[in-house]
Amino acid sequence: MTQLFYSSATHIGNVRSVNEDSILSLPEQRIWLVSDGMGGHESGDFASQTVAATVASVAVGLAPAEAMHALRDALLASHDTIRAETARRNGAIIGATVVALLVANNHFVAFWVGDSRLYRFRDGGIELLTSDHSLAGDLVRAGAMSWRDAEGHPHANAITRAVGVGEVLELDKIRGDIRRGDRFLLCSDGLTKYADFDDLRAIVTGTPLEILCARLIQTALDGGGADNISVVVVDAA
Repeated sequence: MTQLFYSSATHIGNVRSVNEDSILSLPEQRIWLVSDGMGGHESGDFASQTVAATVASVAVGLAPAEAMHALRDALLASHDTIRAETARRNGAIIGATVVALLVANNHFVAFWVGDSRLYRFRDGGIELLTSDHSLAGDLVRAGAMSWRDAEGHPHANAITRAVGVGEVLELDKIRGDIRRGDRFLLCSDGLTKYADFDDLRAIVTGTPLEILCARLIQTALDGGGADNISVVVVDAA
């Protein structure tokens, strides 16, 4: 079984008055999560906190398949909770992106909705494992542009899916293997607005885990910090 080490941080940024992001680290369950709320004060933070709190209820000691189903069920349950709150507030827009990573038996599975991302760094390279649910992401999937081009697109952050929005939550999932030396980065778009693939590879590759989250957040703050910034890093050793 691969040993895992992690670090995480969230920051309000330079402009916002409320941090609508939530992060979650559950090392016993081997689950890590970033959620970015939408809807403004008392809505976005409620949504992301609901996602994190619901996933935090996943039991310890489950078999890998059970843990995967429990994580998925928790995300679906948070969708229902947010929708109920939306109805209570007479249809106010409330929702959240989410990216959640589960590790078991030298493999991983990730679920995501929206434009919070999961990257894997391996052998000096960078892979974007998720695919943004956004207008720009739709253009990438249609072959009209690359993810590198999408980062500067004017509609890059116009998301098309969110937890709590719509009748049915459509989760995307990816599985893969884990090797010693792999590094995973989960982050909200408050980071990726200011750090492209080359920036991330330069910062993440070789930086000690103990200072990496602070360096990533400082990069976003130095770039403008117009949004909340959340990062979770998981190392396989």
